Amino acid sequence: GDFEDRVTRCHLGSPCQLSLMIQTIDIRSPLDHVGIAVSSLEEACRLYEPLLGETSSPPEVLETQGVRIAFVGAVELLEPLGPETTIGRFIERRGPGLHHIAYRTDDIEAELARLEAQGLELIDRVPRPGAHGHRVAFLHPSSTLGVLIELVQRVPTSQP
Repeated sequence: GDFEDRVTRCHLGSPCQLSLMIQTIDIRSPLDHVGIAVSSLEEACRLYEPLLGETSSPPEVLETQGVRIAFVGAVELLEPLGPETTIGRFIERRGPGLHHIAYRTDDIEAELARLEAQGLELIDRVPRPGAHGHRVAFLHPSSTLGVLIELVQRVPTSQP
């Protein structure tokens, strides 16, 4: 509508840019979660649990990514393990806040190949382990209008 056109022109420079990005990233893929960089996982959980009416998942440490995480509903809270980590540097430069938006896919390799063929810059050409053992890969924000996009392929959880 008219509001959408004004927002697109104002914030993205060209009405075509948003449309092209939406067409390139398969919007039929459901939103998996939103990642928020935080200085303290415990403080963030105290804020987001009553806000979302959900209890946080137990904290999980992802050593290879330098973060300690917890989920409150579809919000992933990311606490850096140190100032030299990706999230540590993000908070140092920008402060706590929105870090990424994640979309779910059933075939992460095919999706990465499709997006790269359409000209998007990949941070990860090969998926890496993410939270809960899921497979993840990131798209560079320079090709997604400044937004870090994560692709998530969920792996089945084993039942005891």
